[in-house]
Amino acid sequence: MIRISELAIGQGDFRLEDVNLSLPDQCYAILMGPTGCGKTTLIEAICGLRPICNGSIYLGNHNVTNQAAFDRNVGYVPQDSVLFPTMRIDHQIEFALVVRKMAKNDRRQRVAELADLLGIGNILKRFPQGLSGGERQRVALARALAFRPQLLCLDEPLSALDASTKSQISSLLKRVHAQEKVTVLHITHNPTEAVELGTIVFRMVDQKIVQTSS
Repeated sequence: MIRISELAIGQGDFRLEDVNLSLPDQCYAILMGPTGCGKTTLIEAICGLRPICNGSIYLGNHNVTNQAAFDRNVGYVPQDSVLFPTMRIDHQIEFALVVRKMAKNDRRQRVAELADLLGIGNILKRFPQGLSGGERQRVALARALAFRPQLLCLDEPLSALDASTKSQISSLLKRVHAQEKVTVLHITHNPTEAVELGTIVFRMVDQKIVQTSS
């Protein structure tokens, strides 16, 4: 269970107050809402990338409210992927594992597993420059999944892709969710994505989160 209770976040003149959200384990949750309503701000707070003013964040039985992003066991794919420009793809995927001091053979095995799952074995020795939008998203997903996070946060992962690539990545997200058994929180404006991917759908309305389907 992922639980957010009475969360308050301030950002300049913008402020979220008393935000509450509960996600069942291994669900694929969709969060929708108009531009500027605070969806990205919320997901960054969950990941530990934005300070909060009040409230609590629980991953399972662990209160991670005051933990650093590194310690939260949350994978994050931001809207623009943000790949390291001077780092080879295989090294990007294993970066979080190196930081966590995983043994070299275990790191290589995990990279191979994810390359197979995401269909990127042919680009592991390349650098990000020249990758297609779909390839960049696959690499960003692999990097976020490398350390087997409890929660995977996706900020509009399909928004910048053409129709064909969007369909491929959508199918891939279903496969990743099923195989990795990870809880997913996926931000989107697209109701088709919500229907196709979500096992539970929330909408942010007047800075409150309302469940609309399950």
